[in-house]
Amino acid sequence: MIVNEPKKYIGDYGVDSVRAAYENRGKWYYYLVKEGLDQGLPLEFVRDAMREAGKFQYETRFKGMTEIDEFAGEFMTYGVEKVNEGEIVTLIGANGAGKSTTLNTISGLLHSKTGHIEFMGEPLNHVPSHKVVSKGLALVPEGRRIFLQMSVQENLDMGAFSRRGGNIDADMERVFEQFPRLKERRKQVAGTLSGGEQQMLAMGRALMSNPKLLMLDEPSMGLSPLLVQEIFDIIRDIHKEGMTILLVEQNAQAALSVADRGYVLETGKIVTTGTGAELLASPAIKKAYLGG
Repeated sequence: MIVNEPKKYIGDYGVDSVRAAYENRGKWYYYLVKEGLDQGLPLEFVRDAMREAGKFQYETRFKGMTEIDEFAGEFMTYGVEKVNEGEIVTLIGANGAGKSTTLNTISGLLHSKTGHIEFMGEPLNHVPSHKVVSKGLALVPEGRRIFLQMSVQENLDMGAFSRRGGNIDADMERVFEQFPRLKERRKQVAGTLSGGEQQMLAMGRALMSNPKLLMLDEPSMGLSPLLVQEIFDIIRDIHKEGMTILLVEQNAQAALSVADRGYVLETGKIVTTGTGAELLASPAIKKAYLGG
């Protein structure tokens, strides 16, 4: 779960009108109290938001929101974002939106100056990146980043470097069952593999750490349409086995088709959230990201 610092003032939202606030203030208060607390927002944050909602009722000349639900939705999604156990959650957005930065921050490769990150109730903000893996998180980075001079099997062995105990050989065989091509090429130098095979190797290496959360950063990058389909079929299969997945992907159509839920990022901020099906059907999402 990623907990961001909430915005504090209505003026931060760049809004136009407050008429809807008058018409919907009862709905607004209900939304704040019930939905806010249900989503795990701190009571003091809900109180803060309530005070801001009060301003809507009196500052009629203030340039406010045209739709109260838009404000409510933005207030809620900005506060707490989470990945529930057993889900596939995807982050979509344009280049520079902050998708990869989010994964790298969770992984400890980057450090956030605001907010905090929790995994299974444990804070991760100050955990070194090499220790994040041992806590059950694994990242398949953008560009794959495999060890090019090592063999396929050596790369997979590296994925298990943080493990203490457990049947690593059995997990290696499980990876080979998931990626039969890797088994055929287990002694082959990784740098001589095709792009699709390197992506499979990067995923297999991450799975060798026996993660509870698998993070995938642009797994379809640079792959042909047929290989993209194969990679996403593998993601579905991994998920069916019980893996929780956080997926960053510019191919919004493919990502949303496998996702339970999705978040749309713009310049580091969540602007829309919903189920994968809801986002696929959204005219705004179609226009912005699906070529509709």
